[in-house]
Amino acid sequence: MTQKKNIQIDEEVLKNTTKCRKDFSCLSDIRNNLCKVELNIDNKIHFVKCMSSEPCNYRISFGYSFVCICPVRKELFNRYNI
Repeated sequence: MTQKKNIQIDEEVLKNTTKCRKDFSCLSDIRNNLCKVELNIDNKIHFVKCMSSEPCNYRISFGYSFVCICPVRKELFNRYNI
């Protein structure tokens, strides 16, 4: 497991996050542009409000909102409510 200030992300989750353009900035101490989870359905579907208009391989348009499919971002929310 990778650990950052009491945050642990399973190595398998990290390995499955192959399309990250942001160099895992969500795991750094500064999380400026981390998308905010607005709705979580069964810890599987995460509707987000993105703080940045920067392209993201894990953000999928869903009607008037977005769904995040990033394994690391989902793990951060599901385990740590971040």
